[in-house]
Amino acid sequence: MSVIVAQSLHVFGFQSRVANNICFFDEQIIVYPAGNSCVKYHIEQKWQKFISGSEKSQGMLALAISPNRRYLAISEILQDKPTITIYELSSVPCKKRKILNTFDFPVQEFISLGFSPDSKYLVAQTGLPESNLAYWMWEKQRTMAVVKVDVQNNPLYQVSFNPQDNTQVCVTGYGIFKLFRYTEGTLKQTNFLRGEPQNYLSHAWLSEEKVIVGTDTGKLFLFDSGDLRWETSIERKEVTSEIVKEEPPHESESLIEFPAASSPEFSSEMVYDSEAQPQVPLPRVSAVAAYSKGFACSAGPGIVLLFEKSEEKDGYREIREIRIPQDQCSNDPNQSDKQEVVCIAFSPAEETLLISTNKNQLYLLSMSSAELSKGETAHFEYLNYPLHSSSITGLDTCIRKPLVATCSLDKSVRIWNYETNTLDLYKEYQEEAYALALHPGGLYVLVGFADKLRLMNLLIDDIRVFKDFTVRGCKECAFSTGGHLFAAVNGNVIHIYSSTSFDNVINLKGHNGKVRSVVWSMDDYKLISCGSDGAVYEWNLQNGKRESECVLKSCSYSGVAISPDAKVIFAVGSDHTIKEICDSSILREVSTFDVAYTCIVVSHSGRMVFTGTSTGTIRSMKYPLPVHKEFNEYQAHAGPVTKMSITSDDQFLLTSAEDGCVIIWKVYDKEGRGLKRERDIPYSDEVLITRTDMEEKTQIMLELKTRVEELKMENEYQLRLKDMNYNEKIKELTEKFIHEMESLKTKNQVLQSEKEKQEMQHQDQLAELMEKQSREVQDLESGNNQKLLLEYEKYQELQMKSQRMQEEYEKQLHEMEENKSQALEELTEYYEAKLLEKTTLLEEAQDEARQQLREFEETKKQIEEDEDREIQDIKIKYERRLREERESNLRLKGETGIMRKKFNSLQKEIEERSSDIEAMKVEQQKLQGIIKALEKDIQGLKKEIQERDETIQDKEKRIYDLKKKNQELEKFKFVLDYKIKELKKQIEPRENDIKAMKEQIEEMEGELERFHKQNTQLELNMSELRLKLRATDREMHKEMQKERDMEALVKRFKIDLHDCVGLIQEPKKLKESIRDIYEKYVQKADMVEIVGVDTDLHQEYTRQREHLERNLATLKKKVVKEGEVHRGDYVRIMQENVSLIKEINELRRELKITRTQVHDLQSTLGLLQKRKKQSGQFLAPSADRQSPGILRLNPEEEAERIIEMQCLEIKRLQDQMQGQENALVLRPTSGAKLPMLEVERSGGSHSQ
Repeated sequence: MSVIVAQSLHVFGFQSRVANNICFFDEQIIVYPAGNSCVKYHIEQKWQKFISGSEKSQGMLALAISPNRRYLAISEILQDKPTITIYELSSVPCKKRKILNTFDFPVQEFISLGFSPDSKYLVAQTGLPESNLAYWMWEKQRTMAVVKVDVQNNPLYQVSFNPQDNTQVCVTGYGIFKLFRYTEGTLKQTNFLRGEPQNYLSHAWLSEEKVIVGTDTGKLFLFDSGDLRWETSIERKEVTSEIVKEEPPHESESLIEFPAASSPEFSSEMVYDSEAQPQVPLPRVSAVAAYSKGFACSAGPGIVLLFEKSEEKDGYREIREIRIPQDQCSNDPNQSDKQEVVCIAFSPAEETLLISTNKNQLYLLSMSSAELSKGETAHFEYLNYPLHSSSITGLDTCIRKPLVATCSLDKSVRIWNYETNTLDLYKEYQEEAYALALHPGGLYVLVGFADKLRLMNLLIDDIRVFKDFTVRGCKECAFSTGGHLFAAVNGNVIHIYSSTSFDNVINLKGHNGKVRSVVWSMDDYKLISCGSDGAVYEWNLQNGKRESECVLKSCSYSGVAISPDAKVIFAVGSDHTIKEICDSSILREVSTFDVAYTCIVVSHSGRMVFTGTSTGTIRSMKYPLPVHKEFNEYQAHAGPVTKMSITSDDQFLLTSAEDGCVIIWKVYDKEGRGLKRERDIPYSDEVLITRTDMEEKTQIMLELKTRVEELKMENEYQLRLKDMNYNEKIKELTEKFIHEMESLKTKNQVLQSEKEKQEMQHQDQLAELMEKQSREVQDLESGNNQKLLLEYEKYQELQMKSQRMQEEYEKQLHEMEENKSQALEELTEYYEAKLLEKTTLLEEAQDEARQQLREFEETKKQIEEDEDREIQDIKIKYERRLREERESNLRLKGETGIMRKKFNSLQKEIEERSSDIEAMKVEQQKLQGIIKALEKDIQGLKKEIQERDETIQDKEKRIYDLKKKNQELEKFKFVLDYKIKELKKQIEPRENDIKAMKEQIEEMEGELERFHKQNTQLELNMSELRLKLRATDREMHKEMQKERDMEALVKRFKIDLHDCVGLIQEPKKLKESIRDIYEKYVQKADMVEIVGVDTDLHQEYTRQREHLERNLATLKKKVVKEGEVHRGDYVRIMQENVSLIKEINELRRELKITRTQVHDLQSTLGLLQKRKKQSGQFLAPSADRQSPGILRLNPEEEAERIIEMQCLEIKRLQDQMQGQENALVLRPTSGAKLPMLEVERSGGSHSQ
């Protein structure tokens, strides 16, 4: 483990894509996802506590809090596996209670979770394509039931438990609203939808039986026990165009002003004109939440409606409309309330309403203020501050202030304070911001937009543009450590500008790819840059040249950092290593263990290194970098880390990522102590403000002061008037109260006397009532006693009656038994007489049967004779046909055998039963029908034989044509074989010539190369000698000119000296003339310049020589490459020739096959003709007999096609051969390489 520890202090961000992303822990603390963690946030005290995500987590999908507020369930994906982690919220810090990661059913992800009312069970809905609903006893990690919710792969959105029943679950989705009940170890559906299916986006339980459901078309459905009870449609509400013009608001001291919930404010929704926009989109009910009086639901972008129970049965009415306020800091304030509400949550005491939107924003509303302002449109407030809704592209800190500047693809620039954890400034623009740099003084910010690079002033309540630079699409910029320069990247060029004069000081060019990161050294003499081309350059800003470079094309760098002493460069990229670069060489490569680093930062002390990964984690390590896994890794973001920065005092680390979150980390050493600052410099409190703003504010202050004084005077006057009025009213009220007191006293006395009288009356009445009650009780007792006696007498009489009834029933039973015995005797006698009659009848029937048997024997003999005759006739008829047709003969033989068996069985059955004769007649009729059907088949077969004879004639004609074609093909083949032999004979001597020519050409090329080298050397020598000659000529001309000048000078000097000698008698004039001569010839310097050798000319010569040598080397490489290409073409042509020869051999085989097939067809045709001659009649052949002939028709067609293809192939081969012959004839005699290779190619193909 590393000695460097980073602890997360605060996060500015939110993850709206997580389902059920707001949960109340208690009345003041909420839980929501931010980055790759969950945050416990206190609404009033504004502190945060982190529930860190699991290691190697790929992001959260859903949250759920238990009804007892003790447990939090998180659905996430760990290493491509779905996992549900349950935390115990009551412990400090929050601990993992259970981890559900082994499932006995297919699952890719869990999209929604829900706890049971007693918090013992957990239900989870999986996503597509499984759509399984799982029901757990989570503490024991036992799966109670699993059911497939949908088979049609419709999307599912939400699952929840019945708030008062552990066994009932509700699921909603596209066309799905299902209630399940857990019984006997399974989840069974208890409801079935009627009517058209809707896209049910959300639902909430209102009671044990009632569920409210919202759709994407703005409809609300109330289901009671699964049946539809109530339905309503939400209309898209538009704001009227009448706007109340209020007084202009006074300028506040901060840029962000959040309107109070009770303040009426104009909604940002535009008034839609019927002509301009006739179709208004339907509001989506994307979130529903229940509370004690009713429920709240979203009603389209930026609107939440409150419903309460109405007087109607099972009905609800809308009582309140709440809107998201306009954002005055936005470029388009109307877009702020176009956010879709994704989650709604009520606090446990229902005093606070929280919502989250798809733009990563959290809003709050106090329910008490909403109730007070009934009848008006209420507005939400920001829970904390407006957050980034898209990927953060830039982050930077300054030295003089505790500020962090960020820019994002949501077109906003925000200034955060990492000491107070607040948002100081915020502004949105029309273009996306790609890069950002904060001046060390904290008063200026540099932002790169798509069209320009803008330098802005950070005013007290605004971010105002000061200067534009024509740098398009600047993706990276940075101020120098001193702030006097800044670097801006435009593609692969780095522009250096002055922060004071705004001049383009220098442009650094050298990268071949986009520059991804730049960093300044501490002394601002060096700039380090890295790019996607795998290059890391160290630039000297004094001359704009590269001092060192390290290029590794296999790696695309994404981040670079430099040590405080500017000796070591740290670079990270796509090759999963950290590289330490010093003096253009890589000192060390430290592995990242299969994770790509996206950025790196080094502390100002040089002892700490922090890296951000593509998985969103942060790693801290000590310098020198460890070889093994000696670092601390923290779960930070839900996307790749984009930017990192460390404060100047090494106290705080700030990170941002593509998830739109900014996290502030506190840096500690191993013992947990904060790293002490080297010098305790207080942060500056100065702010920028323009003169016009200051004057406006002073004027406003003066006006306000005068207004306050006026109001004081008015208030004092009104107070005096009110005091006078109140004193008079008090006097009147005291008099009234005195009169009322006296009247009340008199009334009290009267009432007391009446009370005493009423008490006496009540006592008398009580005594009378007591006496009456005693009398009534006595009367009731006597009456009841008499009734009891009467009832007892009735009971005795009933007993006597029951005894009599028993005796009578016994007598009746005896009589019934006697009657039964008599009836049995009579029946036996009757049936015996009947039996005698039946026996006589049976004897008579037997006699009749014998007579019938005799008759049947006679008829049997006659039928046998008739059947024998018929069988003989049938045999005579069908013997001929059975000889010709094997199958029909076999059938008839089988039928005759069956008939014989049937006749034998009939003979036996005739002896037993006469009814079988009729069955035989029926069978005989069936056989006759079969015979008729067979005759019809014979006629049809005759027709088929005629048709097939015609087809055979056509085939014979085709066979004759094929034979002709085969003869022609054989002729072509003979001619081609002869040509091939002749070409081979021609090719062999030509190949020998080609080899000899090749050797000659190689020798000539070698000689040419030598000649070229000698010529180049001679030309170089010649050029050198010419240069020397020119230089000597110039020197000679200069010397001659010098000599002429000297001679003229000597002549002039002689003349002057001669004139001076003439004055030798006059010393004064002689002296003056000598002085003039001296001034003229001695004090004037020699103006003749000594010109040296022209070094620039020599340098130009050497440069041109190097350029020519490079060109010569590239030309040699090209020649080598072209030779390789020609060799490849030669090999390819050889392969093509081999394949052509193979095709010719295959065609020969196919010709042989077709000949054999033609021979077979001829033989079959001859057999058919012989059979026709033998048989006098046309008989139909069976299907099985003719099947071989029919099958042989297809090979004939195939043979025709094959022969046509062979003809085309032979023509193609002939064309190729002619082309090759032409190439051989037209072979050039020159020694150029390209024609020579074509000759080689053609020769190689013919040799094959």
